[in-house]
Amino acid sequence: MTVKNVEVIGLGYIGLPTAVALAGAGLKVKGVDTNPTHVDAVNAGKVPFLEPGLDEALRAVHERGMISASTTPSEAEAYIISVPTPFKSNHEADLSYVLAAADEISPYVAKGALVILESTSPPGTTELMAERIEKNRPDLAGSLLFAHAPERVLPGRIMVEIFDNDRIVGGLTSEASEAARDLYATFCKGQIRMTNAKTAEMSKLAENSFRDVNIAYANELAKICEKLGIDVWELIELANLHPRVNILRPGPGVGGHCIAVDPWFIVDAAPELANLIRTAREVNDSRPDDVMAEVRTILSSLGWKEGDPVTLAALGLAFKPDVDDLRASPAITVAKKLAELPGASVLVVEPNVDELPSGLAGLPNVLLVSLEEALSGAAAVVGLVAHKQFKALDRNSIKVPVLDTCGIWR
Repeated sequence: MTVKNVEVIGLGYIGLPTAVALAGAGLKVKGVDTNPTHVDAVNAGKVPFLEPGLDEALRAVHERGMISASTTPSEAEAYIISVPTPFKSNHEADLSYVLAAADEISPYVAKGALVILESTSPPGTTELMAERIEKNRPDLAGSLLFAHAPERVLPGRIMVEIFDNDRIVGGLTSEASEAARDLYATFCKGQIRMTNAKTAEMSKLAENSFRDVNIAYANELAKICEKLGIDVWELIELANLHPRVNILRPGPGVGGHCIAVDPWFIVDAAPELANLIRTAREVNDSRPDDVMAEVRTILSSLGWKEGDPVTLAALGLAFKPDVDDLRASPAITVAKKLAELPGASVLVVEPNVDELPSGLAGLPNVLLVSLEEALSGAAAVVGLVAHKQFKALDRNSIKVPVLDTCGIWR
């Protein structure tokens, strides 16, 4: 199946790079998003968020007239749905964005169209999406191609990995798998493996759950080392000298749109079986509380008592180094908890954003400041994200107690 025009539904951190990659391969691409700010930015050839290399790539395809954006879809030969799939308060997957996207494109899909779900989803979601579209368009039942193609890229390296990484595509039929493979082959230099939709969905969840379990091990090890008076960073360095050991680095928790979310989809699908995966999530979600316990220990050593005025510096808000992506960031959770300490004022440093996120912006005792301001005014420093600006700082130049939760200076 040769596709010449594609619509990408959702112009976020994954949807926009995908749209740009397709346009760069010579396809006519239209991006659709409910956020008019994103639409206007793309139509002006500008990227509405930070991602290295994306600005130049978008500008190039925009100048060639290969990409446009709108708040409403239209008829296309193929659709790629790349919308959020968060979880509800009970950790059940919230598929409302996927179903809304299915409803949105239903009036425009034509016979033989390919519809790909790229959003990370629980097993069976692609089939659910297909049923929704065919219910909306019974005249097209059996004539559409549906597939799942999970993204496998790392924020900060998307414009490298979207081309170089291997891909998995899984259709509801073999014809759909082949059509999805052919579409991604227009820009993907990695191997493209075909399977069925449910296995493709589960593959992404398995990848991220595996990483979550390994991070939980490192975080639990850090907690144990804190209790035993052992330097966890030295311990990990020594243990990793073993040729078959690769312990990951601990941190203040796990964030982002994938690892902090996807394992819950497996737990929800098989709650009676996913014991290890659930425990890993709970360990990682509890890390901000562990950090706060260490902060209190430091403050007590300074003679601080609850209610005494104290200024703390929080270095970093993003969910990982050198990006502006704040989604599900444990650093934000820690910053909020610091602000809840009686008498505390918090000086936040996040070099990749211009304003505090909504959860912090309304707090009178939290300010977004420069690194210099934070270090000069704080009684203690909490390192939360290993941004390059922080790593470049001489640790010995900080004359107040430092809690380095993520190994900025290791």
